[in-house]
Amino acid sequence: METVKVPVMLYTEQTPNPESLKFVTNKMLYKGTADFRDAAFADEWSELASALFRFPYVKGVYICNNFVTISKEMNYAWEDIMLPLKEFIKSYVSDEKNIIREGFEEAVAKIEAEKSTIQYSGDDAEIVQKIKDLIDTYVKPAVEMDGGNIEFKAYHEGIVTVILQGSCSGCPSSTVTLKSGIEGMLKRMVPEVREVVSEMG
Repeated sequence: METVKVPVMLYTEQTPNPESLKFVTNKMLYKGTADFRDAAFADEWSELASALFRFPYVKGVYICNNFVTISKEMNYAWEDIMLPLKEFIKSYVSDEKNIIREGFEEAVAKIEAEKSTIQYSGDDAEIVQKIKDLIDTYVKPAVEMDGGNIEFKAYHEGIVTVILQGSCSGCPSSTVTLKSGIEGMLKRMVPEVREVVSEMG
């Protein structure tokens, strides 16, 4: 008996960042988060991201679960480029082509491990664990709905550094979210936290 191929459905969702648009499909693309800021990294690890970077207006590609968030160059308008991108992603997913290459997660974990050489001990280790849990439980799901991602990077003397990815990166309203939402929550839940600052992923 032949299995019936479910047709690929695709719709777009706006994100709080006017330069990013979320392309949502009815298929799981990648269990996890894959953030591509440049064509070279995309060429190495994702055929889909690599192909999207061939469009002159694509500046960033972020793949997570069942959606792709595309960040565009400022001098293009979404109404001119949305349709070709939509068609391209739809046919790419329909053809069941490879999205993310094997070994990507391990490679990213290795890069991350090299970046964060900070070891936490004693009280700090406990605080860091609390902060990570809060970010994973409360912040990540909300940010993901907006087509982005947030990762804990460091904690030092009351200052939490996070990395913003996908639509959150370079988004005008991400500062507001960061300061009023995330900083407020962490300060309430973890009294040692004085400030939350962000770095672009």
